[in-house]
Amino acid sequence: MAKILVTGGNGFIGSHTVVELLSQGYEVVIADNLCNSKPYVQERIAKISGKKPVFYQIDVCDAEALQQLKEKEGRIDGIIHFAAHLFVDESVANPLKYYRNNLDGLITLLEVFGGEKDIKMVFSSSCTVYGNPETLPISEQESIKKAVSPYGNTKKVSEEILYDFAVSHNNFNVISLRYFNPIGAHGSGLIGEDPIGHQTHLVPIISEVAAGKRAALKVFGNDYQTKDGTCVRDYIHVVDLAHAHVKALDYLLNDKNNDAFEVYNAGSGTGYTVLEIVAAFEKASGIKINYEVAPRRPGDAEAVFADISAIGNRLGWQPAESLDNMLLSTYNWEKNLTK
Repeated sequence: MAKILVTGGNGFIGSHTVVELLSQGYEVVIADNLCNSKPYVQERIAKISGKKPVFYQIDVCDAEALQQLKEKEGRIDGIIHFAAHLFVDESVANPLKYYRNNLDGLITLLEVFGGEKDIKMVFSSSCTVYGNPETLPISEQESIKKAVSPYGNTKKVSEEILYDFAVSHNNFNVISLRYFNPIGAHGSGLIGEDPIGHQTHLVPIISEVAAGKRAALKVFGNDYQTKDGTCVRDYIHVVDLAHAHVKALDYLLNDKNNDAFEVYNAGSGTGYTVLEIVAAFEKASGIKINYEVAPRRPGDAEAVFADISAIGNRLGWQPAESLDNMLLSTYNWEKNLTK
């Protein structure tokens, strides 16, 4: 089978994707600097899959380290690129950190591997490229507008870089997966979202409240033009998202793409308000969640959820996990972390 380089493969989405790649027989090489993930993940991946991927603790901004990896590993058939900073609020507070890491890392990766014969890449993008959308649900034909955060802008600019590079290199093909809000954890309970530092994502924070690690959830804004005044988002189980990455890779490796650069939404296709997610978690877990309303958070769009017909029609991918399973697997993972 093909050999796949997974940058950021120790992270939340990366680790679940590595498990799926290994289960499909791919040979996997991980490059991760562990800035937002932990070393134990490698052993957990091996325990789940029965196979241990090759691991390099390197930064994708380090061209010399990437070149050494390339020389040691030989042929790389495909790349799934996750390695990037990802917190919207941090990007607003420290934009240069995001521009330096997210753009330089991608450019360095292209400089080292982009000249290879028939290289394929799946890029970890985001629905943030749509900004505040004009129509809902959001299709891939939605106009790309000014990003509402530096994080979102790095994804927008990264896609522009990849498009320009792909159309100028006949041997380089890319799928950019614009995914929505990944939640949940692996059914084994061995891997899940475990960032370095404080948690900023809604469902893991709800789980921390349920586990007694936080006194209350902060709901940022209740005066949006939505059914209950809180923001609307589209939530996708991380295992479903991992499947989407492998589907995209298979599609490219089998030369099914029409264009050198293609984009697809990856979400559930359904939008939920913050308070609807709170209520769904309470119903699924039987635990009351304390919350308090706080001012709107800079960089937050009002409502974002996906039209996923294109990825279904072209790649044959559909999400399979229910909202209850997304929420309960997140909570079970949180309880494991607490232990």
